[in-house]
Amino acid sequence: MTFWSPAVPTSTPTSTWLDLPEDTGFGPDNLPYGVFTTSDRPEQRRIGVAIGDQVLDAGAAARATGVPSALLDAPSLNPLLAAGRETWTAVRAQLRSWLGDPAHRAAVEPCLLSRAEVRLHLPFTVGDYVDFYASEHHAANLGRLFRPGSDPLTPNWKHLPIGYHGRSGTVVVSGTPIVRPQGQRKAPTDAVPSFGPTQRLDIEAEVGFVVGAPSELGTPVPLADFREHVFGVCLVNDWSARDIQAWEYVPLGPFLGKSFATSVSPWVVPLDALEHARVSPPPRDVEPLPYLDDRAGEPWGLDLALEVRLNGEPISHPPFAAMYWTAAQQLAHMTANGASVRPGDLFASGTVSGPDHGTEGALIELTWNGARPVKLPDGSSRSFLDDGDEVTITATAPGPHGTRIAFGEVTGRVVAGG
Repeated sequence: MTFWSPAVPTSTPTSTWLDLPEDTGFGPDNLPYGVFTTSDRPEQRRIGVAIGDQVLDAGAAARATGVPSALLDAPSLNPLLAAGRETWTAVRAQLRSWLGDPAHRAAVEPCLLSRAEVRLHLPFTVGDYVDFYASEHHAANLGRLFRPGSDPLTPNWKHLPIGYHGRSGTVVVSGTPIVRPQGQRKAPTDAVPSFGPTQRLDIEAEVGFVVGAPSELGTPVPLADFREHVFGVCLVNDWSARDIQAWEYVPLGPFLGKSFATSVSPWVVPLDALEHARVSPPPRDVEPLPYLDDRAGEPWGLDLALEVRLNGEPISHPPFAAMYWTAAQQLAHMTANGASVRPGDLFASGTVSGPDHGTEGALIELTWNGARPVKLPDGSSRSFLDDGDEVTITATAPGPHGTRIAFGEVTGRVVAGG
């Protein structure tokens, strides 16, 4: 059964009959998707769309307006993700019509709920999770910290988007407590390793890309097909235990130092909402191989402004536009060997860092491995995270007519381990 009726309008106005503040990041040009429950029906997960400070019960709105509602009545976004680009475009047009055309107000308004009164959940079932390392500034900073006197970038860094496969089962929604992980640690001065809770718990402010339409095993996804496979964008905090990571990562890379938790924001911003945020990536001084060469096409750099807050205090403002490798290049490389993608796969950008102090996306950079601790208003300082610390990452992007597109936030509070 098709989702859309032939009566869906082809033009979608950006006006709305809702009374929204001018500076809302959740206006009709955004309409991010999430999954929520209410206190009276805590067992029933429903697809919601954020508009202002409210959530539209999308399935209820479809039923109220007489539109087939199977995709929007699902308990997660995965069926919608699998439906593909044509359906995503049509769903978005219908949502904007419901919220923009006063003729729909009587039917749709009862389907709106206060965002403060709903509980948000992981919006999709995560398939595979891949994390990249796409910021030249982040990679160079770590190289200067750990390989002083040598080239800060590894020889392969400007030839391919470096990444690793993470643990999808520990991707959690914003607000989930982050239990301090335990593992093996060995400082350079230690004769043998020890086991215990990490002493160097860190964050990584990242942007995540949610895969929708699948690809076939054995068939790479070319740069030009990025839009056909990627549904939307969310925020990611890839929590990192730096002391565990440092001891274990040679020769196979990140493992227990990364796999204990990865937090994502509860709202997935549709890729179509980010057209006004598209920019060219920074100049590249190494010519990419043909399957990664985006110079003749439409590069997928994005002008997203991130903010990192520690216990409510802004400590960094990473600029996503500075990322060397784009999400389209990451998807092309991730599938270059014929690996397939599935609805709900998530790949993250890697730490977003800029060239200046105060734009770093990880504490290990911001504090220069502890040499310059962050000072907080209460007089305390941090090199890495203490139990009880809360980290919040937010982001906005340019929208049409001078508006901003908001991503909500991804938040996690550190709690002591057992």
